[in-house]
Amino acid sequence: MSLWESMRIALRSLSANKLRSALTMLGIIIGVAAVIALMGVGRGAQAAIDSQIQSMGTNLLFISPGAANVGGVRQGAGSMQTLTYEDAVALSNAGLPAVAAVTAETRSFGQVVFMGNNVNTQVVGVTPEYERVRNYAVRSGEFINSANINARSTVAILGANVAQTLFSGDDPVGQSVRINNVTFRVIGVLQSKGGSGFGNQDDQVIIPLTTAISRLQRGMYRGGNLVSQITVQATDANQLEDAIQQISEVLRERHRIRFEDDFTVRSQKDMLDTANQITGVLTVFLGGVAGISLLVGGIGIMNIMLVSVTERTREIGIRKAVGATRQNVLSQFLTEATILSVLGGLIGIVCGALIARFIAGLPLGTVTLTPQVTADSVLMATIFAAAVGLFFGIYPAYRAATLNPIDALRYE
Repeated sequence: MSLWESMRIALRSLSANKLRSALTMLGIIIGVAAVIALMGVGRGAQAAIDSQIQSMGTNLLFISPGAANVGGVRQGAGSMQTLTYEDAVALSNAGLPAVAAVTAETRSFGQVVFMGNNVNTQVVGVTPEYERVRNYAVRSGEFINSANINARSTVAILGANVAQTLFSGDDPVGQSVRINNVTFRVIGVLQSKGGSGFGNQDDQVIIPLTTAISRLQRGMYRGGNLVSQITVQATDANQLEDAIQQISEVLRERHRIRFEDDFTVRSQKDMLDTANQITGVLTVFLGGVAGISLLVGGIGIMNIMLVSVTERTREIGIRKAVGATRQNVLSQFLTEATILSVLGGLIGIVCGALIARFIAGLPLGTVTLTPQVTADSVLMATIFAAAVGLFFGIYPAYRAATLNPIDALRYE
């Protein structure tokens, strides 16, 4: 019996029980739709996180204070407070071949007030290089310059969300706000960049680093002014390891380190790899949960095929009596099971894509989720659906193929 003939007979048999065939396919449809939609959500979340990390800048290295060791117990990262503004200046002036730019920053929370409006947000003290290194753009006004740093000017640049909260859409440039009861003149507003689990980059106020040190956050280490973090931009992606080595040498010399470093250098690539690993596990987990639905659908196919074998026992006996071989009967029932699963899989792909499209644009915290339905997830779901049909159709087909023709003809 040819494949085409098997398919024709299978379709005729399935169409004889349309409702039962549709209900049998429902499990496969739900399973495939769940796989497509959930994997699309996982990959959309991964793309959103990658976009947020990359929006911070390119080829970045983040230098943070190390962990203190108190009484033999290692404290959390940043507990040593050993990085200073002077360290950043030294790195900038060292002429390191693999380093393109250096900026330092301090971070604290402050109450920002304008007339009757107020907001509690991050106050970030930075240097002029921060705009280039961290890929910020000013929507109106201007960014901090060297004169502001040297004069310790009380000027501020507002993040997009802070400007909207305090000024309700009006242009704040030239207005004065109070940060922790210190008056600052607004000189600019940042373009919106959005946020993620790494912090909303629109919910902050930027001021000159020297002003933050002198007026808002005092701290000294070996005669230097403490900073929260130093960010370095490497000349290109291939120079990251060289930049780490050169930076470490300068800081070890400045901090007189002999054994364990009192600072930590992380690359943007490390952050991306970590995020991709986490979201990759999440995507696989979501796909696995949805795959359980496919297994349930496969069990449904096996159940219905067993019922079909029982109902068609006499038909099987007649076919064998007129010359049908065991192989013909086996292939016939396998074809029916495969058609059920493949048709269910195709309908499930369409349903999954529609669900993903419906989810697109929904806010996920501060990020807009955009599920990504990719060709490999569609192909995987289709192959898995066909495999489920074949696997769960083998036993019913084997039972049909091994029926004794004489017993089958006697079956009522």
